[in-house]
Amino acid sequence: MSIRRILLNFIIMILTFTLQTTVFRVFAFGGVVPNLMLVFVTSIAFIRGDKVGLLTGFVSGFLVDIFFGAILGFYALLFMYIGFFVGKLHEVFYSQNMAIPIAIISVADFIYGFACYVLQFLLRNEFDIGYYMMNIIIPEMVYTAMVGIFYYPVVLKIHERIFDKEQRSEKKFV
Repeated sequence: MSIRRILLNFIIMILTFTLQTTVFRVFAFGGVVPNLMLVFVTSIAFIRGDKVGLLTGFVSGFLVDIFFGAILGFYALLFMYIGFFVGKLHEVFYSQNMAIPIAIISVADFIYGFACYVLQFLLRNEFDIGYYMMNIIIPEMVYTAMVGIFYYPVVLKIHERIFDKEQRSEKKFV
């Protein structure tokens, strides 16, 4: 992996985090905000593979942990696992098809929301999963998928351009 790609991923990660915590808070529907960091992690993992997805998930989750986490490492671990398992799908599916990444983003957001419910609420004896499912998990999943329809192609184009530049620079040395 080139230093250009690492630097660009980090810049996109910071911009995504900034958008999620500032601009999209204004566009909250019913108190639900799309999870742009999850869209970013799943997009990178789906485009680049499991190792990059794992690393991107860890750094993104750690960034969320630093600013919003009650327990340091909770979101880092959760995003890391999501990035790793979505990255395993990199070799199975074609990343140019829009339906598959959006479906994967939706499933990843559902798993994220359910894992947050189980690990943060259920273990504290708050058993109202129906309320949490209908008012938080499913609306966030739909809203995140809708935002992912526009966000995923941007990340894909950026990585295609970087890949093309890397291919051209490799041909110069051959």
